[in-house]
Amino acid sequence: MFKRIFQLFLLTFALSASAQANVAKTPDTLVKEVTEEVLNTLRTDAAIKAGDKKRAAELVETQVIPHFNFSRMTQLAMGREWTNASDEQKGQLITEFRTLLVRTYSNALTSYKNETVEFDPFRMAPEQTDVTVKTKVVRAGGRPIPIDYALEKNGEGWKVYDVSVAGVSLVTNYRETFAAEIRAGGVDGLVKSLRSKNSPPAAAAK
Repeated sequence: MFKRIFQLFLLTFALSASAQANVAKTPDTLVKEVTEEVLNTLRTDAAIKAGDKKRAAELVETQVIPHFNFSRMTQLAMGREWTNASDEQKGQLITEFRTLLVRTYSNALTSYKNETVEFDPFRMAPEQTDVTVKTKVVRAGGRPIPIDYALEKNGEGWKVYDVSVAGVSLVTNYRETFAAEIRAGGVDGLVKSLRSKNSPPAAAAK
């Protein structure tokens, strides 16, 4: 269930503005403009509608990846275990977690079912650098699903570092999984597990 809801979140958010434009825009405007752009693409892109995951992955790499803070997301997902990882392990974890989310996003793009998105009123103080943008995914015949985006502002603009879907935090959800993997095989065991999930079936079998 969480996986499907997480896919709905991914369907609603991809960022194509430049880093310079991100600095100028408020986070709610950024999320709203790009959400509408992405939903329009999903409705009109023949390749994605036909299930072309390669095409979906291309969109992810160009429109989404530059605007997520994967380093912060990985650190939050690791929790206290982050300090026990070496610099090399941290780099590996960031890379594998990034790949995992890219693969999930690419799959989500090809499963779009005409969902729409509503935006809650948003307010922020001029000095704020950490905010939450609240939205709802509306599905035919189902209750709206609240999705909250946590964004922080740094020198490159606003970056997403966590998402809560129906009250469930993405990084908290992964923290439980990561902790279990680390208990079983240490940080190296977690890296190995993520690599296994990210490997194509043929490669994993070998």
